[in-house]
Amino acid sequence: MRRVLIVMAAGAVCYGLWLSSSVLPLIFGAVLLATLFDWFADMIERASRLPRPAALTLAILATLALAGGFLALFGAQAAGQMASVFERLPQALEAIGDKVGFPDANAALEEAIAGGGGGRSVLTRAVSLGYTLMGALGDFTLVIFAAIYLAADPTLYRRGTAKLLPPDQHARAMDAMDVTGAALRMWFVGQIVSMLVVGVTSFFAYLWIGLPSPLALAVIAAISNFVPYVGPLIGAAPALVFALTLDLSALAWTLAFIVVLQQIEGYLLTPIIQSRTVDLPPALALFAIVVFGLLFGLAGVLLAAPAAVAVLVLVKKLWVRETLGEQTRVPGEETLD
Repeated sequence: MRRVLIVMAAGAVCYGLWLSSSVLPLIFGAVLLATLFDWFADMIERASRLPRPAALTLAILATLALAGGFLALFGAQAAGQMASVFERLPQALEAIGDKVGFPDANAALEEAIAGGGGGRSVLTRAVSLGYTLMGALGDFTLVIFAAIYLAADPTLYRRGTAKLLPPDQHARAMDAMDVTGAALRMWFVGQIVSMLVVGVTSFFAYLWIGLPSPLALAVIAAISNFVPYVGPLIGAAPALVFALTLDLSALAWTLAFIVVLQQIEGYLLTPIIQSRTVDLPPALALFAIVVFGLLFGLAGVLLAAPAAVAVLVLVKKLWVRETLGEQTRVPGEETLD
């Protein structure tokens, strides 16, 4: 009977996780954002000797101020250019379709997209989109407040998680969570550096080539770079579409810039960043994007890389080193020494 109850309890836990699968990306997103807040607070605490609560409050306010300042300085311009991008996109698709012998390409695309709606009216689809946007805004707000609570008292939540395990495993679990948090912090810093380099470089390149809305295209390229390997290819598509509507020279220069940037990022920038942060194997990152995308949708794709980092750290530390006894480097440990 005891074994039956254990199996039933394990099945109930798995079923509960399956039912709450949409919440798991939000939890991990909150942990990732709390890691960023904690890293920023540590820098402020070391530089100013402020007590931890004051440093964390200043870190959160500074992060929100930086985000608000960026939106104030570039948000209006980027929003205007984004609107221009979406306004030009149908004409760009039509022009491309005419060049390759596929007339009415935009209408065919709209019909294909609307075909999955089962004949729903435009008003119904608009209401559905509104509910989706409201849900995304609510999820984003939830992640921010959860990250603030996690960063305010991380020890409380780490100890609570460790108490789910047997008492003799508490210290091991606490150490594993500390190392994982340090590795996520290192990955986050490296990814921000990579995104800034790609965004700034793309802006000046698109401006020199003469593409419309260079700031919006650069923002798309920078944001898409958050998803490694796959994201940059998707982020380059709008620039190529607009370049094709201009002339072959603009298309050639845009394609050449994207190829050169990908080579520099893949063979120079990324190895330098990973040598100082977290060395995430490319194949593991690609499989993580596929697996987490199938499990959690778009949120899983966006969070696949940091989730893969967390899994890599836990496997290396808890299984390869402490269980199998093999010597291996665990990312994040060197920052805790």
